[in-house]
Order: sequence, then structure tokens, then C-alpha cells
Amino acid sequence: MAPGILALIADLIFVVRFLREPRRFGNAVWFAIALLFTALWLFSLTAGLVWVQVVVLIVAGVVAATSALVLPWALIANGLVMWRREGHRPANLLSLLAGLAMLGIYGVTLASLVFLRQSWLVVLAASALLLSAYLAFVFTALLLYSVLYSRVNRRARADAVIVLGSGLLGDRVPPLLASRLDRGAQVLRRSPDAVVVVSGGQGSDELTSEAAAMASYLENTGVPRSAVLLEDRATTTDENLRFSVDVLRHHGVSGRFLAVTNNYHVFRTAVLARRLGLKLDVIGAKTASYFVPSAFLREFVALLVQYKKTNIAAFVVLVGFPPALALATLL
Repeated sequence: MAPGILALIADLIFVVRFLREPRRFGNAVWFAIALLFTALWLFSLTAGLVWVQVVVLIVAGVVAATSALVLPWALIANGLVMWRREGHRPANLLSLLAGLAMLGIYGVTLASLVFLRQSWLVVLAASALLLSAYLAFVFTALLLYSVLYSRVNRRARADAVIVLGSGLLGDRVPPLLASRLDRGAQVLRRSPDAVVVVSGGQGSDELTSEAAAMASYLENTGVPRSAVLLEDRATTTDENLRFSVDVLRHHGVSGRFLAVTNNYHVFRTAVLARRLGLKLDVIGAKTASYFVPSAFLREFVALLVQYKKTNIAAFVVLVGFPPALALATLL
């Protein structure tokens, strides 16, 4: 009975929050909590079927163990691919560093089991495990909710579409940006009276502004030039959104606005739009598979920084618990 009540409460809280404002960071956490309690409730329904519970536990254990063993090496491999294909930038090392960090935590945990008398090592391992468990939970929550949010508006129509820039190769539109433009053109085809804002300034290594190159790309794919508005000053996602909305207001465009970015960037863009007080939704374009792990990690880090006060408080509680417990034991 209790698991069912907890699942119902968690589900109701999530649904109410989602219907009121789907662009909230906390929705991701409540979505994961709702899924967890619902899974526990469903598991409790098999109380009279011991063999079912045994099978479920074995499968869950095998999946968890396999994931724990394979994931760090997969992240390291992805980091090496990113370093080779996307250039030698710190952001492209995130998946590699995440994989190495996981191996480091495994090493500390193993050492603490071997040297049980070294209390400082046990405390360090417990703190590292709690911290990694918290990060893994939040990352999983954000990943799952990003998938949900990105599917909500994927067939929506709009009065205006904002395509966010992501950098050029000289004066050429690279595949990542082309996928955003193709997605924007797709929305325009089902919203024939809509306009599109292409947003992006000119970087130091670019021969023209992103907006100009994006406008040319759309024109070559059949989008009428009269339906394209240029915003050529933005250098960040924040500016992409604010300046594009200003352009639409200047031209007297109102109604429903949809911003287009890549799928890994959808939820953080939506959260940012809410914080800026902008009434728009965000949809995603496909991304090359090798790019996704590192990109999601980058978005995860950015959201942790954006909500640093909340996360620092949680970190202090989680990491501080084992030392406090050890100290209380000694006293």
C-alpha cells in the first residue's frame, strides 16, 4: 500500500509541475523520483511471485554491473574520438575526464576494501561514492527529462522560429548547424505563415556572420528570403534568445515562438528562456551519435553551475555525512 501511495504522490507532483511550467530544472528531479517510486510500486505488486522478483533483481544487477564496468571505458573512448574529430579544446575532454574519474573512484573504493583499518581511506571512498551517486542521479534525471521535453513540442506549429547559431567553418554551415536549420525549415513547412530568425554573430575565425550564412543556407533549401529575419550580434545562447525575440517584436511578430537547437541543448535552452522571462518553447535537431555523450556532459556541467547554490548544499550534505559519522564514532 505504502509504495503505491508514494508513487501516486510523486506522479501527481510531477504532473502538476510539468503542466504549470515544463521548463523548470526541478521537473527533471521530480520526473526521476516519480519513475523510481512507480518502479518500486510495480515491483511490490509481485510480492507473491518470488521467482519474478528474483529474475528482476538478477537482471537489474547484471545490467548495473555491466554498465558500471563498461561505461568508464566507453566514455574514455568517446573522449578520444571527440579530441580527434572536434579539435583540442577543453570542452571536448569532458567524456574522457568523466571516464577517468569513474576509474579513480573504483580504485579508491577497492583500496578502502583492502585496507579497512585506514579509516581516512574508508571515509574518502564513502564520500566519493555518495558524491558520484548524487551526480549520477541528477545526470540520469536530466537525461531522461530532456528526452521527454524534447518530444513534447516536436510536431508543434509556430508563428516564429528562432534558429540558434553554433559556429561556422569559415563561411560555410557545418553539419551541426545544418541540422538545426533543416529542423527549422521543417517547422516552417507546417507553419506556412511563420517567419524564421537566424541568430548568430561573426566570430574571430569566421568570414561572415553566422546569421548571413544561415540565411543563405535556408534560401538554398527553398525557404523564401522574405520569411527570414537576421539577428547578427549574438555570441551566446542567452543573447541568441534575447536578441532574436527583440527582432521579432521590432517586426511586430507575436504568437507562439519556437527556438531550434540540437537535441542535447534543448532542456538547458528552455531553462534559460524561462529564467530570462521569454515565452518560447524549444525543439531539438539530430546530432551525430559520437558527439552526444560529451555534449550532454557539457550541458550537465552547465546546469550544475547554473544551479550551483542548490547543488553545493546537496554536495555538502552528501560528502560531509561520512566524515561526520566517522568523527561521531571516534568521540
